[in-house]
Amino acid sequence: MSLRRETDGTVWMHESLHTGFSTTYRLEETLFDSNTPHQRLVVGRTEAFGNVVWLDGVTQVTERDEFCYHEMLAHVPIIAHGNVKNVLVIGGGDGGMAEEVLKHKAVERLVMVEIDAGVIDFARQHLASINKACFDDRRFELVIADGKDFAATSKDRFDVIIVDSTDPVGPGEVLFTRSFYTDCKRLLNEGGVLVTQNGVPWFQRDELYNTMFNFARLFSDAGCYLTVVPTYAGGFMALGWGTDDSSFRKLNHAELQARFDAADLNCRYYNPAVHTAAFALPGFIGDIVREAAAQAEQPE
Repeated sequence: MSLRRETDGTVWMHESLHTGFSTTYRLEETLFDSNTPHQRLVVGRTEAFGNVVWLDGVTQVTERDEFCYHEMLAHVPIIAHGNVKNVLVIGGGDGGMAEEVLKHKAVERLVMVEIDAGVIDFARQHLASINKACFDDRRFELVIADGKDFAATSKDRFDVIIVDSTDPVGPGEVLFTRSFYTDCKRLLNEGGVLVTQNGVPWFQRDELYNTMFNFARLFSDAGCYLTVVPTYAGGFMALGWGTDDSSFRKLNHAELQARFDAADLNCRYYNPAVHTAAFALPGFIGDIVREAAAQAEQPE
């Protein structure tokens, strides 16, 4: 991440997550810039996307397009499952994922495991438009811990686990390992669903491949579905899907619509038609999933 100031005073924020490609934001004001015990955290107000959060120079969430990501990672598994009471979110310190999960009145308990307490503090102050005071919901429980350690030691069980992690570098690297996914499966109730963020396949093929390989060895129904988030450059974003109940992906439109209506969700991206369509993969993404699944069938 670098800043460039023009002669007229305009400041541009450059992000270079992917080799040979960069994204640039017009920065109106830096609201927060601090090194937490785990990472550098910057919040800036931009012209195009409102408040933007960068961790170690990489865009994590913006006020304007966060719904494209949070709605799809939260509502697809909850609606597909149909009877979710207990949810675990690993990561997600901005609160956007928790806010979406807690829209479901049937959810009785949401545990969020965040490694960095500093992220929660700034989210309360700077990202209220995203989390909408979800941290004060009586069903919300916050655990400040490493997500991998929590998954390895917890005795709780959940119907849905959402891994809202950073990319597999720094603190987020351990959340893309087979041992972590194995521990997550252990925490699932029978028929539970694990979903993960797996980057933009156009630039991050290996991130998706590795997760799909591990999921194929752990779950009878493993794959991914898609969303499009404007600030996650590179087109489609892949969201990992793992469960042992294959019926969840076979629900017809009428059933999805009935569950959606019963939940009385207020969504800007997710709807039952998008739910079904999200599992239809473009050829180049489907190839990654199939190649990983085929390799997973080979003996170790």
